[in-house]
Amino acid sequence: MEPIVNKQLLFLTLLISFNFGAFASLDKIEIDSSNVALRVFEKNFKSKYQNTDFIYEFKSKELNAWDRFKHWLSDIVNNIFNLSNNEASMNVVEIFLKTLAVLLIIFVIYLIVKAVLNQEGSWIFGKSSDKKIIHYTDIEKNIHQVDFEKLIQKTIQSGENRLTIRYYYLWLLKKMASQEVIVWDIEKTNSDYLYEIKNLKIKEEFQYASYLYNYIWYGEFTLDSNTFEKAKTVFINALNTVSNE
Repeated sequence: MEPIVNKQLLFLTLLISFNFGAFASLDKIEIDSSNVALRVFEKNFKSKYQNTDFIYEFKSKELNAWDRFKHWLSDIVNNIFNLSNNEASMNVVEIFLKTLAVLLIIFVIYLIVKAVLNQEGSWIFGKSSDKKIIHYTDIEKNIHQVDFEKLIQKTIQSGENRLTIRYYYLWLLKKMASQEVIVWDIEKTNSDYLYEIKNLKIKEEFQYASYLYNYIWYGEFTLDSNTFEKAKTVFINALNTVSNE
């Protein structure tokens, strides 16, 4: 057993001696710094690496509610028309939304213009019923105090045929109210008065007179003498019928 132990001790001794010599030789190595090149980074060197070729991680852009809505419409368009790609359907959606926006603007402008119509429904850029509308409204409010026969004579002399027909219509309402055929109220419509009339003859004549009045007054066209005379006769006959019933 002794020879084996001696061999092992001898091997360990040689191994330790070799390692010690190797470490001792490292202390004698000298580094020549004259051959070492100093590398310096260029200023703003990072800017060269900002394009997509150097981006290895992409973050998905979060869509807002409007973008999600457009994508939703795009999917519907795709399903309906079976378009080739999403870009085509998105273009259709963009065109649709722009067209809708233009129509909405036109509609808003229409409502604004309509809001400045005069009281008789005339278009602001068309033929208006002028400032006399205020005067007519005052007459309607005081229908029982107005002498329509005198007003009609004046308008016939001045050639205001449309205004004459209006006065005939108001005179007919006044006459029916005084005869208790109707109950006068400035807020009532022709249909309201027609419903109140029980006498069939008066009802028939008032219905036709109301039709002529709406057509002539709100239609705002110039009456020729022949049409005016026929309309005037209708109102005179209705006035006589109410007086005689």
